[in-house]
Amino acid sequence: MLKSLKIRIYPNKQQEELLNKTFGCVRFIYNHYLDQKIGHYKETGTNLSYASCSKDLTALKKELIWLKEVDKFALQNALRGLEAAYKNFFEKRSSFPTFKSKKRSKPSYKTSFTNNNIEIRDNAIKLPKLGFVHYRDATVIKEKIISVTLSKTRTGKYFASITYEKEDVLRLEKTHSHIGIDVGINDFLITSSGEKIKNPHFYRCLEKKLAKEQRILSRRYEQAKKENRPLSECKNYQKQKRRVAAIHEKIANQRKDFLQKLSTDIIKSHDVICVENINVKGLLQKHKLAKSISDVSWSEFIRQLEYKADWYGKQVIKIDRFYPSSKTCHICGHKEDLTLSTREWQCPSCHTIHDRDINAAVNILHEGLKQLA
Repeated sequence: MLKSLKIRIYPNKQQEELLNKTFGCVRFIYNHYLDQKIGHYKETGTNLSYASCSKDLTALKKELIWLKEVDKFALQNALRGLEAAYKNFFEKRSSFPTFKSKKRSKPSYKTSFTNNNIEIRDNAIKLPKLGFVHYRDATVIKEKIISVTLSKTRTGKYFASITYEKEDVLRLEKTHSHIGIDVGINDFLITSSGEKIKNPHFYRCLEKKLAKEQRILSRRYEQAKKENRPLSECKNYQKQKRRVAAIHEKIANQRKDFLQKLSTDIIKSHDVICVENINVKGLLQKHKLAKSISDVSWSEFIRQLEYKADWYGKQVIKIDRFYPSSKTCHICGHKEDLTLSTREWQCPSCHTIHDRDINAAVNILHEGLKQLA
């Protein structure tokens, strides 16, 4: 099993300069060969293969000497990433690859392990061309390292995501407990046992502060435009841009921490977790709810449940998104037409009073266990 560990690294000035050079070279290689592939297809009607690009890269490095300053594995992996993007497009898993922008794309590159060029020792990680880079995490990986992906956030922080092989799969003890989960907006999730986890609304809590900082950023942008000054030279604009990025980063970190802790707790407490297969993209078309749905991150929560269930020997069952879990009485099976505003209803057949969300969670559990059987 492949696992990954993400750590924050603290490069010195020389290492930071080389990292930024590598980010630029990787972006250049990706864009250069994307342009080559597009032009080759227009001329011949065939795709330019990875082998041809790789062979051409060797000649290109002789022509452009500055490409030799950076990690060669980073450049090769940029080509592999482009090839994977093409494959995903032709297999209809994603849209056509686009050129990477220096301003908009997240700077990152991937380097591969070979001949002990990557090593972890004494709170430092050895990386090709960079040497030992300090980090504070006390975790030591003894397993075989496959690759390391280095990235930089908009606030100027550097991270290394280490992919390694994990041979001993940890299996948690069986709890013999099954649970159905219904997700919502006011309550993040509702369980078939009646428990409700409140939605923290991380974005909503910082929305006013974010709007204020974005207004300041906009004014500084307009001022720079009036003075005909490039934004890269406007220090106040760059400082404000980092402030806005820091708020977005805080929201993302809060959300990630909440989802990781909650998903781990559910996996440890239950053997079978039944959830609804939600069409999030379709729900985002409802503009009145789009911001709240994006803030709640249902897809990421279910993704975490799935891979953690795979790690620890548990099971996640998805039921059909069209199954009427909220409208069906879990006692007698009667279906009632309900509006979205109806949060509590009484079954006209068996006269049971239902909480809409708890009833949905119970139905999700029953439907999931039917699939399990």
